[in-house]
Amino acid sequence: MRVLVVEDEKRLADTLQWGLEADGYAVDVAGNGLDGLRLAEQHPYQVIILDIMLPGMNGYKVCAELRKRGNHTPILMLTAKDGEYDEAEALDTGADDFLRKPFSYLVLTARLRALMRRGPIGSAARISVGDLTVDSAKRTCHRATQAIPLTAKEFAVLECLARHAGQVLSKQDIIDQVWDMAFDGDPNIVEVYISTLRRKIDAPFGRNTITTVRGVGYRLED
Repeated sequence: MRVLVVEDEKRLADTLQWGLEADGYAVDVAGNGLDGLRLAEQHPYQVIILDIMLPGMNGYKVCAELRKRGNHTPILMLTAKDGEYDEAEALDTGADDFLRKPFSYLVLTARLRALMRRGPIGSAARISVGDLTVDSAKRTCHRATQAIPLTAKEFAVLECLARHAGQVLSKQDIIDQVWDMAFDGDPNIVEVYISTLRRKIDAPFGRNTITTVRGVGYRLED
């Protein structure tokens, strides 16, 4: 999962980034509203964590502008303010959930999982490709009734392929959706994860669902 954190309190932003990355998320951070809006438009995120009190453009305006532009990525809005009017305004501008500071990290991650289950318009938390099932909210993978343990990054690569089942994705397509914008490593790292996934989700079951389209990329199909 790729998450955008828009938060100007550096200490909190760093803590959220560290915690979410430890939980297997790819995390980008913006320190002001304008940068947050730009990143949200340029990259595919599954969830946006958006502070209200931001320099440049406040969270209300960022949220409203994203919705105006047709961006329906789930938004969890954070604020140090207290009061039902602030919560009402956050929801009225298009936010999907609201959390007051200070908050428990466990509560925040639970809210994120709930938003992922709901997903943006047109998305689904549970994806099935033949007898292969990928559950984004529970972060589980099954072949029929057999659970398949995956690392966080393996799951992220598989989920990316599953959300575009039947389509050919290049290495760069996968990197753009699974790694954060700071990634500057070798794109061939995708080959490593594809090979590992084949050993886990295909080989033991006599399947060949991840195919290579030479010179183009990879496709997950039934």
